[in-house]
Parts: sequence; C-alpha cells; structure tokens
Amino acid sequence: MKPLLKTIHLKVVAGEKILCGNLNIEVLPGQCWGILGPNGAGKTTLLHTLAGLSTPGSGTVLLDGHAVIDLPRRQVARRVGVLFQDHSDPFPATVMEAALVGRHPHLGRWQLESERDIELVYAKLALLGLESLSRRQVSTLSGGERQRLAIATLLAQQAELSLLDEPINHLDVNQQINVLDLLTEALSQGQTAVMMVLHDINLATRYCDHLLLLFSGGETVHGRADEILDQEVLGRLYRHPMMITDGPHGPVYLPA
Repeated sequence: MKPLLKTIHLKVVAGEKILCGNLNIEVLPGQCWGILGPNGAGKTTLLHTLAGLSTPGSGTVLLDGHAVIDLPRRQVARRVGVLFQDHSDPFPATVMEAALVGRHPHLGRWQLESERDIELVYAKLALLGLESLSRRQVSTLSGGERQRLAIATLLAQQAELSLLDEPINHLDVNQQINVLDLLTEALSQGQTAVMMVLHDINLATRYCDHLLLLFSGGETVHGRADEILDQEVLGRLYRHPMMITDGPHGPVYLPA
C-alpha cells in the first residue's frame, strides 16, 4: 500500500536545537498516529514541517510521493487538513461562514459554495453540536465552542490526511471522546489517515494504532503502539516513573 505521507532522514530544528533527527516513517491509509512528548520537545514544529508549513533542517517529507515543500499550497490543502493549537478571527464571520472555509480548497478561484457544500458543512456542525449556533458570530464563542468549530471545519475539508495539534484542547471529557470518535471513525475504510499531538497518554493508546515519541534532544521512537509502549519508555519520555494497570480499553498508564 502506498503511503500518504513519508519522511526520509527528516531533521527538524529550532535555531541550533535539534528537535527531531533522522526520522523515517510511513503513514498509510487507515492508520492513526499519536505524537507524544514532553513540553518543548518540538511536537508542534514537527507537525508544521510534515504539513509543509516549515522547512526541515534536512531530509524530505513526501506527500503521495512528492516533496510537500515543493507542492502548490492549494494542492496540499485538497489532501491535507491541518488543525492548529490557536485560532484567530481576522475577519468577522458567522459560525457557518467560518466552517465553509473547509470547502475552499475544492472550489475554483471565483467559485461560490454550492448547496451541497452548505449541506455538508451544516451536517459537520451538527456532529459537533453547533448547528444551533450557525448564525452566531465566531467572536462570541467560548474556547470549547471554537475548538469544536475548528474540528467541524476540518471535517468539512474531507482531506485524506489530517494533521492535528492538540485537537481535544479546551474540551470536556464527553466532547473529547466525541471528537476523537469523529476523527477516527473513517479510518476503518482505509482511505484516510490521522496524525495528532496528544497529551493524554491513555487516550493516545485508546485511539492510536501507531505512536511517534519525541524525546528532548532529538531522539525519536516510533512504531505500532502495542509494540513500543511500556512504562519504562514512558518514564524515560516524561522523566517520571510510570505505573501500568488494566483498564476497560486496555492498559492504563499513571504517574508512579
């Protein structure tokens, strides 16, 4: 199976600091990758590099076999959806208008959204419980409502690969599970893939079949979650001893 995303000897740096060195991974359709690491390890910078928004220190990121940094941004946007940590509102807009931005990569230069686009976006808003807020100004939303709007916008984009930076930030437990369910429900069809930065280890092990661990200093460990994850490697990752117990969805990792 051809990978949606592939890195070849990827090195990610911030100034003179090496965040990630010599990373070689393949993200295949149907896979869900979780990116874990301590604060300051470079998770956000790595995600931006994978999306082609930052230039790597060396190495290559391939999107469907082509260097992502060389592809036109509109072409990338048709295939890759990116969710950032922070959301800005440069222009006044309603919730519906903001969510329709997810359809823009699929429109021509002067093409307006079709009735089908509007119906699709409204359906995504409904999945996130925002249909009754469709006419509200985005500036009036709470932090959690803005996060759900960002998820709805990304779902409306219908990208093959979703790169998400802390997608459950600002959400309560019920909404966290709902969002992660929505993001991963299409993976079983084997046509899309997800990579997301998460801070909750146990939600990562519950939803992600593959993990990429970023250690301070540029070291990485990656592979199938059930093969690479144990309390020893997590203790080294977070510099704190961890313990393991059984939970309803598999192992549960807790600070010792």
